[in-house]
Amino acid sequence: MRIFVLGNASRPGVREEAERLLPFLREHCEIVLVDLDQEKDLSTCAADLTLVLGGDGAILRAARQMGYCQTPVLGVNLGRLGFLADLSPDELCSVFPRVVRGEYRVTEHLMFECLIESPGERRTILGLNEIAVQSGPPFHMIQLDLILDGEVVSSYSGDGLIISTPIGSTAHSLSAGGPILGQELSAFVITPICPHSLANRPVVDGADKVYTIAVRRLSPGASLVLVLDGQEQGQLTTEHRVTVRKAPVSFRLVKVPGRSYYQTLRDKLHWGATPNYRSEPSAEGKRSE
Repeated sequence: MRIFVLGNASRPGVREEAERLLPFLREHCEIVLVDLDQEKDLSTCAADLTLVLGGDGAILRAARQMGYCQTPVLGVNLGRLGFLADLSPDELCSVFPRVVRGEYRVTEHLMFECLIESPGERRTILGLNEIAVQSGPPFHMIQLDLILDGEVVSSYSGDGLIISTPIGSTAHSLSAGGPILGQELSAFVITPICPHSLANRPVVDGADKVYTIAVRRLSPGASLVLVLDGQEQGQLTTEHRVTVRKAPVSFRLVKVPGRSYYQTLRDKLHWGATPNYRSEPSAEGKRSE
């Protein structure tokens, strides 16, 4: 097996963990490239798997770094939550020999292309989680139109709008009140950010459609920014249009036996856990009474 080793060296402990793990990895596979700054061009070489050290941010960056030549990704979590990078370094050492033997499955996940257009600009960026068109400092209410396959669906007044993939549904969209989607669905979530209306609710629709955000109005002195996968991509004006469509490639995630999406939700978000009502007597206290 040939692998890339990528990581976010700005995160404390990543370089040290890489130095510890590299001799172990070399015993089991061929390391084609090590890039702990995630700056190298991966299109000039090939690998069977990409090992990413860090957190989910490092995986999002790896997906963009691989571009239109996506290699299956196995994430090692050195951060906090780790929805995509859900193995610890010790767990990696125990399961990696099985991975080398092919004892894993690869899941395919929706990626998107984001086209930013204005009279003097036209560029396309590949992404995995979400795009957010949102108010920047000084913060003022903004008005945006959502256009779906050429039809104006709705206008939103508030702090902005998020278009998210299923993988991104547990990130910024969830914090803004959006739903959790199954990670392998082919759909986008449109989530308003602090809408100035009780009628605006998140919407889920198919990934085969084209989503466009047009800036209807900005208050005097207001600023508007485009954020893609947590990285600011520049300021927008009323002349900009942002279009999101399904990418021609999919993000490929390695899943090892014993790990599931819903287990991750339970472990990381305490989803479905019984609330701890502090005013309620414990079971032992009730029995003693």
